Amino acid sequence: MLALGDLLEARIALPADLSADGETVLVATNLSGTMQLYRMASAGGLLERLTSLDEPVVGQFVPGGGGRVLLQMDAGGDERAQLYLLDPGGEPEPLVHDPRFMHASPRFSRDGRLLVYSTNRRNGVDFDIVVRELDSGKERSIYELGGWCDPAAGFSPDGRVVAVSRLTERPADNLLLLVDVETCERVEVAPHDDVAYVGPPAWLPDGRTFLFATSVGRDTAAIARYDVAAGTWDVVLESPWDLAVLVDQAGANVLVHENADGYSRLELRDPATLELRREVELPGRGVVSDAVFSGDGRLVAYHFTSALEPGDIWLHDTVSGGTRRLTTSPSEVPRSHLVEPELHRFESFDGESVPLFLYEADDGYPVPVVIWIHGGPESQLRPAWNALHQYFIARGFAVAAPNVRGSTGYGKRYEHLDDVEKRLDAVRDLAALHDWLETRRGIDASRAVLFGGSYGGYMVLAGLAFHADRWAAGVDIVGISSLVTFLENTSAYRRVYREREYGSLQFDRELLESVSPISRVDEIRAPLFIIHGANDPRVPLSEAEQLHRELTARGVPCELLVYEDEGHGLQKLKNRLDAYPRAAAFLEDVLLRPFDRNELTAPRP
Repeated sequence: MLALGDLLEARIALPADLSADGETVLVATNLSGTMQLYRMASAGGLLERLTSLDEPVVGQFVPGGGGRVLLQMDAGGDERAQLYLLDPGGEPEPLVHDPRFMHASPRFSRDGRLLVYSTNRRNGVDFDIVVRELDSGKERSIYELGGWCDPAAGFSPDGRVVAVSRLTERPADNLLLLVDVETCERVEVAPHDDVAYVGPPAWLPDGRTFLFATSVGRDTAAIARYDVAAGTWDVVLESPWDLAVLVDQAGANVLVHENADGYSRLELRDPATLELRREVELPGRGVVSDAVFSGDGRLVAYHFTSALEPGDIWLHDTVSGGTRRLTTSPSEVPRSHLVEPELHRFESFDGESVPLFLYEADDGYPVPVVIWIHGGPESQLRPAWNALHQYFIARGFAVAAPNVRGSTGYGKRYEHLDDVEKRLDAVRDLAALHDWLETRRGIDASRAVLFGGSYGGYMVLAGLAFHADRWAAGVDIVGISSLVTFLENTSAYRRVYREREYGSLQFDRELLESVSPISRVDEIRAPLFIIHGANDPRVPLSEAEQLHRELTARGVPCELLVYEDEGHGLQKLKNRLDAYPRAAAFLEDVLLRPFDRNELTAPRP
């Protein structure tokens, strides 16, 4: 029998960076219980620990910095990231530090002389793009036109231009701007009238052209080539699925990532012609992330995870074509005890086809089922490692993980099927999934529960409120109980960009109230388990507290766990080891005891 503690304690490792010569990998791993940084030779060997901090950190090498590392870290999950420099063998020293504000997405020029980052310290709401001279500390804001902005892939090869991504007020739409570091003049890449994604530049070495992913004028993201002097672009590589692109600094290789029905495919192509050189053989069917090239393009490091694999770093040699595993993170989980999902599709209320990853063990009798709902909503559940999935399977459950309408990965049309007034159509997808599960011989759909975090938490609560007769219980992690109070109380810098998805407080308040679970709190009958971080800047703790208060007053079984050192989700192992076994025990108590469905529909005393 798989122990939940063993599953949760399986460690992972990701490539944070590769040195220019490819000799050293900067490794991010949670060996200590939070993500910390280590250094490791790309040829293999021991991990050398660089940070030992209470909070999770991310980092990157300083180009030409002799092994110096730039760190990014917040406090207790508040997402107000600060920047630090770490010298080899030293302690982190503040570089850009004001805990009242965010300092995000730092990127270096290729010579390491300049650093660019985004910050909301001008007014707490709008993100400006700031360029800093690393040696002198002099700073200059090069973009202050308001909104949520990000320095995308950073500088052009010569350091004269910064690519800036700016979200618009339309759902899932952004602009890509090339901003001159000296004059602050800007040019928009791929202007468009349709709602579309324009990805960060993958620069060719001469700086005259770059590749980028975009869905302008199409349903899925293709690869396009941009001519800087002419200001023109054209699509050079297409797929039925979303594509992403990466180019090494030497311009020797193009790496194309295809998200094919949730599974990753990697290809190496020629930078000039985009001719296929080879498909990069992956360790299995799963998901690739965090790919990074060495400066000369000889090596590409990436993180690979799957339903059977918590996730480690793999290195591909672009010259020899060989691939090898660099890290083997500790795990007490026997691979032979794990279950891979099967990909299905079910038909929803309006005929829409909805993708679903279904985990089933061959138990020979109908079992309860956990409906696992991803957050976002502009996100996608992919067949990656999930300790709780495997635990529930081992304990005699099935797990159904859908990508309801509004999910990414299936084109723009599908992504926008839940916008604003269509919000409850996604909740109706869950009801249709329940009906589909009733046709499965191995599943007892009368014992179906909802489990989700963030927007997935909203979906849990909405399912319990709007389709109360279908669900036996729910687990809500940092979820939204009222779209009105959520928008009123979320961080000011986030509000307008959440309104573009959900509707605005000014114009859509009545709609927002009508689709909020708390507006139908009297309909909720199923027991509910809630987990929340006290420092959550996205979904305030008050969203959990108000629902817990209302349900408790009505006699509905409801437990609330609050973690004082967490924000939007549980980042620290000690908290996951506390919260998730309690949530699992709650579901087992509800679903594995003798069960009377009339409990959910009987009038309250």
